[in-house]
Amino acid sequence: MTLELRGVSKSYPGGYGVKPIDYYLDRATTAVLIGPSGCGKSTLLRMILGLIQPDSGSVFLDGEELTSENALRIRKKVGYVVQDGGLFPHLTGRENVLLMSRYLKRDVCQSEKRLMELMELTKLPPCALDRYPAQLSGGQKQRLSLMRALMLNPDLLLLDEPMGALDPMIRMDLQKDLRQIFRTLKKTVIMVTHDLAEAFFLGDEIILMHEGRVVQRGCATDLCDAPKEDFVSQFLSAHQPLDLKGGWSESPVVH
Repeated sequence: MTLELRGVSKSYPGGYGVKPIDYYLDRATTAVLIGPSGCGKSTLLRMILGLIQPDSGSVFLDGEELTSENALRIRKKVGYVVQDGGLFPHLTGRENVLLMSRYLKRDVCQSEKRLMELMELTKLPPCALDRYPAQLSGGQKQRLSLMRALMLNPDLLLLDEPMGALDPMIRMDLQKDLRQIFRTLKKTVIMVTHDLAEAFFLGDEIILMHEGRVVQRGCATDLCDAPKEDFVSQFLSAHQPLDLKGGWSESPVVH
């Protein structure tokens, strides 16, 4: 699925919101939104999903403008992983993953087959399916949330700080698995994170935001070697002592 933003903006009293943005993302590409807290990353993600209406501009998915009339239909083509996973505590892992399939009355056998495929893809242990979220580790809950987002085989995957609450070792393992999943499925992905090394590791394109606007976008090398504003250099420096020009190919943690 392709994504196009044409002059999309959103304002809030006393806040930055999102200033007008023009942007195009090709299919099977992973873009990562990064920047300080309150810079507009999550707001932009929710406008792409149609959960928030922009004050101006339009969102186009595969060339179709997102409107209040078609939002529900288009959302069926989009997988969404919210912060902290968003699993329902009164449902087992299996019930959480199958929730939308059952709501839409999809074929039970096909849904179970899809469930097994996703369990293998995300490396979720089978025992997690019959447990409730409170009985699972942080990594298992995030893998279940990803399975639920992928259950209907969406064309676009949106992830809002999917690993923010995980401890470093679990986070590193999940980062590696996520990158392999993105490459295997060839989905269009937009992800929000505060972690610069994570953004560089997972993103084909990095979108750095500040005070509601896009300051710079490009690959990791673009930001490191050709910062367009002082803020870019300041943001990169704030993540030291990371060696930002070190190796990214095998590990999301930069030494």
